[in-house]
Amino acid sequence: MRHEWILDVLTDLHAYACRNDLPGLAEKVEAALGEALRELSGIDGEKLRMLGKLGTRGRPN
Repeated sequence: MRHEWILDVLTDLHAYACRNDLPGLAEKVEAALGEALRELSGIDGEKLRMLGKLGTRGRPN
């Protein structure tokens, strides 16, 4: 996957938002990360949900 770097950037940004009490930003970044995962992996939303959501520390479970 040639665009996988964006997943690292979004994950780091989500972690930063969580650590710095920026819940609105964290929520939007989580949505962006989900969209990036869907577009880059080509899997449907149900399979994505089965893979797990972001943990409370900003890293995927």
